[in-house]
Amino acid sequence: MKLTEANIPKIRRSAEGKSEHIEWDDELPGFGLRVRDGRCTWIVQYKIGGKHRRITLGTTKMLAAEEARYGWIDSESKDRRKGATKILADARDGIDYAVARVTRRERATHTLDAVITMYLAAKKAAIKPRSYEEVRRHMEDAWKPLHGLTIDEIGRAQVAAEIGAIAKRSGPTSANRARASLSAFFAWAMGEGLCEENPVVGTNMQAENGPRERILIEIEEEDDEEGPRAIEWSEMIALWRALPNGDYGTIVKLLALTGCRREEIGGLQWGEIDFDKRVLSIPGNRTKNGKPHKVPLSSLALSILKTIPRRDRDHVFGIGQGGYSGWSKSKEALDGKVKLKQDWTLHDLRRTVRTGLGALGTPPHIAEAVINHLPAKLVRTYDTNTYLKEKRAALDLWASHLTVAIAQAEGANVTTLKRNAG
Repeated sequence: MKLTEANIPKIRRSAEGKSEHIEWDDELPGFGLRVRDGRCTWIVQYKIGGKHRRITLGTTKMLAAEEARYGWIDSESKDRRKGATKILADARDGIDYAVARVTRRERATHTLDAVITMYLAAKKAAIKPRSYEEVRRHMEDAWKPLHGLTIDEIGRAQVAAEIGAIAKRSGPTSANRARASLSAFFAWAMGEGLCEENPVVGTNMQAENGPRERILIEIEEEDDEEGPRAIEWSEMIALWRALPNGDYGTIVKLLALTGCRREEIGGLQWGEIDFDKRVLSIPGNRTKNGKPHKVPLSSLALSILKTIPRRDRDHVFGIGQGGYSGWSKSKEALDGKVKLKQDWTLHDLRRTVRTGLGALGTPPHIAEAVINHLPAKLVRTYDTNTYLKEKRAALDLWASHLTVAIAQAEGANVTTLKRNAG
């Protein structure tokens, strides 16, 4: 008998008085209709690798005979489901539908954010702490718009579009680094059998236009190259006045006062702050060059740190296990409040501090020490000074000029200090 809608009542009658009755299709061996307790269910039965499989497709109320035979569109997921014809053909080719269905269900739980958690746990002990923090930031922050998708759903077009969005938001260099982190993630996921391909492959890298030169001040050239030069502060003032309350605004202020990298301040821990000696001690595992970095705190920087409430956690900023992580959204919100002359990044503040110190007369080797740039190897061999006193004088001078500029912009009658930090 061929299993059709018209034959269902006849099969029901044949099952009367039986605990279970199965009618097999004469034209498609392995396709059947099972009647149990008055309930009619479409089934598929096949043998593969020495194992017998029986698959339930759905009841006659859910599926018509033709749908069970040839396949249907799932009303919830909108996915195409295989019917008995395809399942049996696959079995003849060695493809086990039962195994494939379990795998598909498992992969439905493999959303990007869930697999990222697995990836970071696997990589934490394998890479340097600073590299780990950068990868974590890329995966948890830069790629957050894709977090709800399963990794099998993420395609090249989506990755390429998001790379462009990151470049627009944070610059081409950041986009390329985030792209590299995502590619390494998918390579790992393929190795773990969690996905079949790397959608980053084939996407374009963003064009980088060489080292950035963006600073948020303007230096007035003077005939006397030996002395301090005047600084025009309008962009720094506009930025400072637009900063929000809370972690992000506080971090940006500290970056502008110390010249530190954003991860150094964003990942700051209470144990790294000495309020009495007015200094931050950033360990080598959190600096780019791997060397400990002592950062003297100006009075303004110290006062800002003292306003931060102590919470029951080691990190000064952020929530959860690590330090601050909401970089992209916070930067986007800030850009919506303040329009500067050009696009800018948080790293531009570091360059601004270094340039400003030079303009104020700080000797180059002291200005470089402030931002923890190592001197040439020969110099390092014979000069082991940390220049903490000189760095303090330089950052105090920088903070005093910035403070005066902000006060003047708000109408205060104050005068800029004029002295050399060397």
